[in-house]
Amino acid sequence: MAVQREWLEKDYYRVLGVPATATEKDVTAAYRKLAKKLHPDANPGDNTAEERFKDVSAAYDVLGDPTKRKEYDEARRLGVGAGMRSGGGSGGFGPGPSGGIKFDYTDLSDLLGGAFGRRKPTGGPKRGSDLDTELHLSFAEAVAGLETSVNITSDVACTMCTGTGAAPGTSPVICGVCGSRGVIDDNQGMFGFSRPCAACKGTGMRVETPCPSCSGSGVVRKPRRIKVRIPAGVQDGKRLTYKHKGDAGRDGGQAGDLHVTVHVAPDGRFGRTGDDLTVTVPVSFPDAALGATVTAPTMDGSVRFPIPAGTRSGRTFRVRGKGVKGGDLRVTVEVTVPPSLTDEQRHLVEQLRDAMEA
Repeated sequence: MAVQREWLEKDYYRVLGVPATATEKDVTAAYRKLAKKLHPDANPGDNTAEERFKDVSAAYDVLGDPTKRKEYDEARRLGVGAGMRSGGGSGGFGPGPSGGIKFDYTDLSDLLGGAFGRRKPTGGPKRGSDLDTELHLSFAEAVAGLETSVNITSDVACTMCTGTGAAPGTSPVICGVCGSRGVIDDNQGMFGFSRPCAACKGTGMRVETPCPSCSGSGVVRKPRRIKVRIPAGVQDGKRLTYKHKGDAGRDGGQAGDLHVTVHVAPDGRFGRTGDDLTVTVPVSFPDAALGATVTAPTMDGSVRFPIPAGTRSGRTFRVRGKGVKGGDLRVTVEVTVPPSLTDEQRHLVEQLRDAMEA
């Protein structure tokens, strides 16, 4: 509605300072000049300039688009703008009581070929609300993916009345106040507006004998257990959406969606970077110095790979395809130092030290 009123009430040519006959090039040039002058970056703290900048941008959004400009000009030609200002004119306005004007945004949208966007009906089917819940997974479950369930409490269609809101054996009837239109005319002097019918709440239908189970709402609140499929490799904090698993709609509307936020517990062995898994394995000094074949754990077992002679502590090796969803396993080797040595081991280490320092 706000956009429609702005189209009717504002002279965008005057906002840009160009005549109605201005060419597309003239309109663009005028906009660029004003936008540069009024931009908030060039006028910090100047609220007046900021509002003018918004007006200029809105004007160019219409006049800078050939299709919108044509529709805007057509509205002005038909006198819609004048009608709003003076209480007269035609096109989107009909005669009201005592010579006043009845304003109907729906008729105006039809007149302008939908330039303002059609007015949404106040009644009719109503989509159910979206719901949010959380799910806690182990690290292994998140990597592998699984089918599980979440428990929620939500609106569901009433089984007694099958969602109609009417008691068994009865049906909703046409509203006698608005004649099934869902709106009634509210004439206020010169202008007349349409508003939702209070008797049927804008639906056009009335329930004379409400269902005793849902009190005429068509829905009841109850706990539900919803099956959800968690994709392999889901990451901590991921918000998954399940269409039409939320609150039931009303008056035949679609159910809302269910949003599940996943929380993944840390693992004692593995870390994760994207689809790569990370792990640290201990390696003895002789194996690091001479080279060896090392065994590293994977999510489904283990893998062996060679390390070259002279491998330093902290070096990372990549094992292809052993991560999440085809990612890699990044193995960091940590050269271990024994906490104590036997006499023989100490003697050998001393010999090695002497030989290396010689």
